[in-house]
Amino acid sequence: MNYLITGASGHLGRKVATHLAQMTMEENIRLGIHNLKKRSLFTNFGGEISHLDYHDVASIDQAFKDIDVLVYIPSITYNLTDRISEFENVLAGAKRNHIKSFIFVSFFADQVNNPFQMSPFYAYVPRRLAGSDIAYAYVRNSLYADPLVPYLPELIQRGNVIYPVGSQAMSFISRDDSAKAIASLAVQPVLRDHGQSYLLSMSHNYNMVELSHIMSHVTGRHIGYQPVAIQEFANIYAAEGDGKELASMYAGAALGLLSETSDDFHRLTGDAPQDMAEFLKANYEASK
Repeated sequence: MNYLITGASGHLGRKVATHLAQMTMEENIRLGIHNLKKRSLFTNFGGEISHLDYHDVASIDQAFKDIDVLVYIPSITYNLTDRISEFENVLAGAKRNHIKSFIFVSFFADQVNNPFQMSPFYAYVPRRLAGSDIAYAYVRNSLYADPLVPYLPELIQRGNVIYPVGSQAMSFISRDDSAKAIASLAVQPVLRDHGQSYLLSMSHNYNMVELSHIMSHVTGRHIGYQPVAIQEFANIYAAEGDGKELASMYAGAALGLLSETSDDFHRLTGDAPQDMAEFLKANYEASK
């Protein structure tokens, strides 16, 4: 069985590659990366690295040749039209190259009433796959816990978590746990070829008061919860280039749309996901 991981040079893709290499021989794994300069990230990797441009047919066909299982990790872009075009090119390439199984790495902000800017993409792809005559499954990641670690110094300085979600809870998963579940899914045909959907989350969600208490305990500094308005949040992070997009995501959270949890991580891996306190403690200490 031959596997292709797209977006393999990204944070999640590298972790999926690491976990998959523990479940099958590295020579069965091909990594698709857009920027070949990043092949230096994989100096000890024993599999194949292929250039993959989602908008170039030749590179798609080269990367997809002789692949049985495709793990499709979308690019990081907030341009909805580009993201859908990218997926359509990937799907067409999978069909041309007779790929047997398609795993879509999705996000759980896919509800019809979710104001998140990219919600239409996450809702569109599973429906498109359902009518594609290709065997598929998809995972819906909850929010990544990882960005909270480098965010902690700013929160310490502010003295508060400022997410504009009111009393609503949000659900999280670490990238490493997500990657482990995705790799586990890839190597288990009975779990992946019949349109199954899996939600990857910690065992329970956290409202922002709970989260701020955990952060205070981990850092030894008081961090409270003082939400700002949606527009103020967008303005605060506008200079980073994604303030508007992030604000639209938290607008969905404020409606209670990012609070879902499940035990699917355990069903895929047989293990329990790392909880928030354990995750932040281990990674905050490692970052200092």
